[in-house]
Amino acid sequence: MEKPRLALTHAGHFHADDVFSAALLREIWPDLEIRRVFEVPEDFDGLAFDVGGGAFDHHGPDRQCRENGMPYAAFGLLWREFGEQLVGAEQARWLDEHFIQPLDRDDNFGTGDSLADAIGGFNPVWDSDADPDARFWQAEAFAAQILKNRLEGARAVTRAGALVDKALSRMQDGIVVLPRFAPWKNRLRQSEAELVVYPSQRGGYNAQGVPIPDDPQHRLRCSFPERWRGLRAGQLERVSGIRGLRFCHVSGFLVSTNTLDAALAACRAARAEAAAGSLKKNDG
Repeated sequence: MEKPRLALTHAGHFHADDVFSAALLREIWPDLEIRRVFEVPEDFDGLAFDVGGGAFDHHGPDRQCRENGMPYAAFGLLWREFGEQLVGAEQARWLDEHFIQPLDRDDNFGTGDSLADAIGGFNPVWDSDADPDARFWQAEAFAAQILKNRLEGARAVTRAGALVDKALSRMQDGIVVLPRFAPWKNRLRQSEAELVVYPSQRGGYNAQGVPIPDDPQHRLRCSFPERWRGLRAGQLERVSGIRGLRFCHVSGFLVSTNTLDAALAACRAARAEAAAGSLKKNDG
């Protein structure tokens, strides 16, 4: 799509939908002029969103839905048009599912969403003399920073892909060792990996269980033993029999260690205990 000469959205009370839509358009065209209006002129030849009918308004009887049945709001319609060129197809789909759809759902059904509520909080209260347009642009600046962070995060996941894939090719016994921290979940949850080890940004190493894809209970392929959970340093070393363990998260998804060897030993112990538990369950 060519840059429009002008973009219009509705005036008055605003929502996360029109605010994030404006932020997205400004991300694509930083100097785009956007005006808030109550009516779109009949001869308008620019881009209208969340108002006036057309391709980026979702208020008519012929509203469009995703394959999963979730209706588009204006932000989703604009993301469908521009998202892939910003972050690539894979991350565009992921952001639609995890970032845009919750906002579209709230705008279409009023289901409630913490981010949508935060944006809505920029509206003037009922007895305020504040200018709604001024407040809209304050909200847009807030939303723009959130959007930039999400876009940069998505691009970082794409950049990490080659590093994670290389480490995955060297996986041993279900354990992947990364040379440095990088976003790994998207790649590894689709693989056979059970655990991942990487240098911690706080020093030493972390080991984590890999999530089971699309599991509604958010389970892991391998968790750390229950008797380790919540323990620290000396007590954790005594219970586990592994020197160099610093901490095991109370939910069992992560351990931190002083050394790579300790992290690998923790992973091997976790796998062995999980295998023993599975064997005992089957025998029972």
